[in-house]
Amino acid sequence: MPHIQLDDTIATRFAVLPGDPKRVERASSFLSDVQDYGMSREFRSIRGIYKGLPILLMSTGMGGPSAAIAVEELARIGVEAVVRIGSAGALESGMEIGDLVLVSAAVRDDGASRAYIDLSFPAVSDFSLLSCCKKAVEELGFPYHIGIARSHDTMYGPDNPALYEKWSKTPVIASDMESAAILTVSSFRKVKAASILNIVSPYKGDVNGSVAKYSSGEEMMMKGEMREIEASLEALRIYSMSS
Repeated sequence: MPHIQLDDTIATRFAVLPGDPKRVERASSFLSDVQDYGMSREFRSIRGIYKGLPILLMSTGMGGPSAAIAVEELARIGVEAVVRIGSAGALESGMEIGDLVLVSAAVRDDGASRAYIDLSFPAVSDFSLLSCCKKAVEELGFPYHIGIARSHDTMYGPDNPALYEKWSKTPVIASDMESAAILTVSSFRKVKAASILNIVSPYKGDVNGSVAKYSSGEEMMMKGEMREIEASLEALRIYSMSS
């Protein structure tokens, strides 16, 4: 494939899609028989075995356009199910740093998903894969929430505070940048998809300051990252047993 620089010799039906290339490297510690495919653009790829299951870890970069490219090219080389893992800001009270969010659906407030179809089309997680995510987090004992996320394109937009306030008054519980694109494109390409997010910014917190703390390895945020990595791998293992 022209962007991810992988082909069907990876021989895996399942992929975990972090945004951050460094998260791919950290997630590889959960795998055995690791094969490192290196970096192409924003796409960092590592393949390995998790409890007998071949899984590809591949970063998507930041935002919907590159995430959409990732799903498109993975679908073309035989990947059938993907779980996005990434960071998110809380849009309701009662959510702690390091809690996980299982995204049932995403508000398509991004540009990439709109390039595929108008906004009347929903961005939803595959029910069977989402159910496996729920089973995984419950068996692992991780704190989690299930609900709607809002995906957007601007980290520093001048209207962001007002937008966060607006969406916090709705049933939307978290905010990220990639879930809507991944879920929408996956629907079009008949790839099963779900999204697990790690809360790194508290409700009504300083989003940019929280992201800065995350980059420097703040303890609970990093704990949440390890939780979402393990949960995504376990969810795909559970899903593989019924697919």
